[in-house]
Amino acid sequence: MRTTKPDPGMPRHPDLVRRDFTATAPNQLWVTDLTFVPTWAGVAYVCFIIDAYSRTIVGWRVASHMRTTMVLDAIEMARWSRGTQLTGLRCHSDAGSQFTSIRYGERLAEIGATPSIGTVADSYDNALAETVNGYYKAELIRGPAREGRPWKTVEDVELATLSWAHWHNNDRLHGYLNDVPPAEFEETFYATRRADQTLVGIQ
Repeated sequence: MRTTKPDPGMPRHPDLVRRDFTATAPNQLWVTDLTFVPTWAGVAYVCFIIDAYSRTIVGWRVASHMRTTMVLDAIEMARWSRGTQLTGLRCHSDAGSQFTSIRYGERLAEIGATPSIGTVADSYDNALAETVNGYYKAELIRGPAREGRPWKTVEDVELATLSWAHWHNNDRLHGYLNDVPPAEFEETFYATRRADQTLVGIQ
C-alpha cells in the first residue's frame, strides 16, 4: 500500500533540505511522513512529526484515514508541545497530497514554519522520517511482544502508539544522540545554553 499519493494539480513547495537532515538546535528542522498498520477492523494510518536535532517525536496521529486532517492534528500536537511561534523552522515531507494541500501550508505558516518537500517516491529525500517509521514498525507493530499476532482495531494501534512515542522520547537510547533519550539530549542543550548566557552576564 502506498501512502504517498501526489496531487498533480497542486503546486509543490521546494526541497529546502536536500537530504541534509542535520540541525544545530531544536525546532530548526522537523520531518514528517505517513505509514500504515493493517488491523482486523481496517487500516490504521500513522503520522509522526520528528525534530531532526534530537529525534523527539513532537507530534503524531493515528487515524482510520489518511486525509489532510490527520496531518493537521499532528501539527496541532506539535504546536502544543513546542510553541506557537517557531520562526525559521522548516518542516520537510514527501510529496503526498496531504503535504501539498493549502491547509497544510497555512497551518505551518501560522507558527512561522516553512514547508519543504522532497521528490515523489524517493525514500532518501525523507530518510529520517522513513527511519523512524522503520523502527516504530520493528519495535512496536511487529515487535517481539506481538508474537506474530495481528492488531485488532485502529484504537488498539493508537493506544499502543501513545505509549511507544512516550518511551521513544523519554527512555529509548539513540546511538545518534550518544546513547541518551531525546528528552535528555534536549535538556542538555538548553542547560548548556543557560549556562553560557549566565557566564556572558557575569563578564
